[in-house]
Amino acid sequence: MLTTIQDIRQGIRELGLGGLPLCVHSSLRSFGRVEGGPQAVIDGLRQEGCTVMVPAFSGGYRVPCPPHLQPPRNGRDYAAGVTPTAGLERIYTPESNEVDTYRMGVVPEALLRYPERRRGNHAICSFAAVGPLADALVRDQAPLDVFAPYKALARLGGWVVLMGVWLDRLTLLHLAEQLAGRNLFRFCANDRHGQPAPLEGGGCSAGFVKMAPLLEPLLRQTTVGASLWRALPARETLEIAAAAIRRDPQITHCGNPACRSCNDAIAGGPIL
Repeated sequence: MLTTIQDIRQGIRELGLGGLPLCVHSSLRSFGRVEGGPQAVIDGLRQEGCTVMVPAFSGGYRVPCPPHLQPPRNGRDYAAGVTPTAGLERIYTPESNEVDTYRMGVVPEALLRYPERRRGNHAICSFAAVGPLADALVRDQAPLDVFAPYKALARLGGWVVLMGVWLDRLTLLHLAEQLAGRNLFRFCANDRHGQPAPLEGGGCSAGFVKMAPLLEPLLRQTTVGASLWRALPARETLEIAAAAIRRDPQITHCGNPACRSCNDAIAGGPIL
């Protein structure tokens, strides 16, 4: 099956999302073949008037956290855990095009190649966007305000679109955890002076699929090529998910009793 840019545009029309800011989580493989590759996905959305935002996470900037930046209940055993060293001599800037393609997919990698794209100021969990609202979406992201782009997406009436993936890829739900009262986990990357500094981030998301029945009334879906697209409004999704976490903190647990990330998140996250 060959998916064309016209198919992409038709998919957005069927979802009724033309002209809106969208955060896209995608698996290009889910489409089958795409004429024009990942750029066609981005261009099709833009031709329908959408601003396209993607997670552009880049773990290669992580560094070991010094002892004073190792809070308790932070989803890891500092004594036993493997500490990252790849970022020791590196300093992130939003001009970087680095992204963990194997985790994020090829659509974020392609979006970062657009000359007019904007990227947030977060060394590990940045978001990048292209389109008329790109700057408004990502400009407030900061090391200790990792999900500012999602706050902007909700404020601007935006949606998340899951292209061939499901809720375990929906990082928006980490913001719902924070809104429910949990502290986000802390990692470290070098600041502009080359010194380790703290950053916020999410933890395990495998349990997020348990929220599907609660979010189903909000869901819009269509099929583009062989890819199932499922879309959710950001603001309403956050409200429902945060309320669900307050009622039943276990709803986010992945089911593995040894998962330190899930256990610490349910306990409230790191003690800051």
